[in-house]
Amino acid sequence: MIKRYTRPEMGEIWSEQNKYAIWLEIEILACEAQSELGIIPPEAVVEIREKAQFNVARILEIEETTKHDVIAFLTNVSEYVGPASRFIHLGMTSSDVLDTCLAVQLKQAGEILLNDLYRLKDVLERRAKEFKYTLCVGRSHGIHAEPTTFGLKLALWYEECKRNISRLDYSLTTISTGMISGAVGTFEHLSPKVEEYVCLKLGLTPEPVSTQVIQRDRHSEFLSTLAIIGSSLEKIAMEIRHLQRSEVLEAEEFFSKGQKGSSAMPHKRNPIVSERICGLARLLRANSMAAFENNALWHERDISHSSVERVICPDSTITLNYMLHLAINLVDKLLVYPENMLRNINITHGLVFSQTVLLELVRRGITREESYALVQQAAMKTWRDGCPLLETLQENPEIMSLISSEELTELFTSGNKVFKSVDYIFERCGL
Repeated sequence: MIKRYTRPEMGEIWSEQNKYAIWLEIEILACEAQSELGIIPPEAVVEIREKAQFNVARILEIEETTKHDVIAFLTNVSEYVGPASRFIHLGMTSSDVLDTCLAVQLKQAGEILLNDLYRLKDVLERRAKEFKYTLCVGRSHGIHAEPTTFGLKLALWYEECKRNISRLDYSLTTISTGMISGAVGTFEHLSPKVEEYVCLKLGLTPEPVSTQVIQRDRHSEFLSTLAIIGSSLEKIAMEIRHLQRSEVLEAEEFFSKGQKGSSAMPHKRNPIVSERICGLARLLRANSMAAFENNALWHERDISHSSVERVICPDSTITLNYMLHLAINLVDKLLVYPENMLRNINITHGLVFSQTVLLELVRRGITREESYALVQQAAMKTWRDGCPLLETLQENPEIMSLISSEELTELFTSGNKVFKSVDYIFERCGL
């Protein structure tokens, strides 16, 4: 491929230097393929390979006149190559170069993102195992539900990260598609062998059917995958933001020495990284919507997609790369407070055991509806007065006719039941 740029950093992928280097490689590979077919003299290809260069500033200078980037590029290359340059771009159209280059760039970017996801998966795995049996309260609608473990929260994120790896891997295959098929995709002035040769050398798959462009459903799939990954990172960040609230404080972002949280309030420790991730996820979703708009083009091609992609492709890949780095560091250094988790389990005075009592009373012979009514009546008094649920239940003669005080008390000390399937869940996740 392009040896100098086989493993560029994310920002470098979208540089003018990398883009033109890929353009040049595509053009040279096309010449090599046509030489093998006997269309271009072998000595001309040797000369092209030896002399072909470009200068970004010169290309931009020429484009001021041509108002066409590929023509400006070819003009600049011809200044280095000389007469043999007449064989460059033979039978090709601009989009053969542009779309194949974009496929290479997205492939390069996607491979970096995939590596980032594997790093995040490793961090989630380590921390899930660390807190596998750390009790915390589970919340639905933001309200205390039943106990869970903090390790299960992390295991959930780990499992979603695995799905995102699969999604990105699949969409990388979809996007790694090249095209060298001429003005409307008919190979009228080219052999399909040229496309096959170029794509093979670049690590791409030839587009089975094209117009003047590769169809944009491929790009929208890729960018929507990035948006899904971003939403998963937002999910993690949103949970941490909630857990870091002062009245909750079950976990918080690492706060480094010398870090400041507020220009006005010296005590502040804010979840700024989590908030940043949540904000950036919105950009990825917006960009994916723009990619969907690019699917429908006039006939064999219009240019409405091009200006959009010059923004959303670099923006989305760079943004997600940054978000993943933030998320990896966030989870890796997350401060976790098990003692606060136990405190919070108890602040609702035993309400988290309401279902345990409900089910036990059903086992004692009454209907579920009867049991629900009895437990809810006691629970509402606990909500209202703040007295322990155990006491409000013990005040009900109907309940106490079904269960002894000792048996009822035991139901409120059975937190170990939370753990009974944790190993099974972890094993099912491969943890």
